[in-house]
Amino acid sequence: MIIIAGLGNPGSQYRGNRHNIGFMAVDAIQRLPGFGSWSKKFRAEISEGDIDGEKVLLMKPQTFMNLSGEAVGEAMRFYKLGPQNIVAVYDELDLPPGKARIKTGGGHGGHNGVKSLDAHCGKDYRRLRLGIGHPGSKELVHNHVLGDFAKADQAWLETLLDAIAANIGHLVKGEDSQLMNKIALATGDQSADATTKPAKAPKPPKPASQSHIHQARGNRGPALPASGPMADMLKKMFGPKGE
Repeated sequence: MIIIAGLGNPGSQYRGNRHNIGFMAVDAIQRLPGFGSWSKKFRAEISEGDIDGEKVLLMKPQTFMNLSGEAVGEAMRFYKLGPQNIVAVYDELDLPPGKARIKTGGGHGGHNGVKSLDAHCGKDYRRLRLGIGHPGSKELVHNHVLGDFAKADQAWLETLLDAIAANIGHLVKGEDSQLMNKIALATGDQSADATTKPAKAPKPPKPASQSHIHQARGNRGPALPASGPMADMLKKMFGPKGE
């Protein structure tokens, strides 16, 4: 089994917050065929399903962001799983809006939900980080993450969430690079995979090689003296035929 835990805050007042993009991602996955309705267990909303023969438990902890690890840790211990069976999906200030990155382990980067997961589940779980952009200064971060996505964000947000849901099989099978490639192609993020970079324009063909003497002459015929015996002889040797 794999647990995919989206991080966010419960309640209608937080539903559209940037901080709740993790909830939004697992909601998109839950809409796939094969997943049951949301129910309550482990102090979370959960939905069970099957992806490519692998049992998947979707979770939206209802403990509020700062205590997310309590709910996920409870489910992990109930199913006798380890951190390697967990994928946390959450917002990332240090990624531009619409970009996604995945890694195993690492620091919490100041994210309180990740801090809680580290404390209750260990650190060696996979982290699917979804960019929401940085407001520019530390003083603006709180209002930024707890503010709703703007209407202008909806196009890239829907594209990103749809790409995650459509390629969830790669995530379940641990094919992280393939998942990133698919998301990059869907969102236009070419930095995730070198194969998406445009091919270099072909170099123009080199001109036919010439001797340095020929190049120096500039493709002109030999210079001939204008008069005198030498001029007559040279004209016979190099001059146009018929002269």
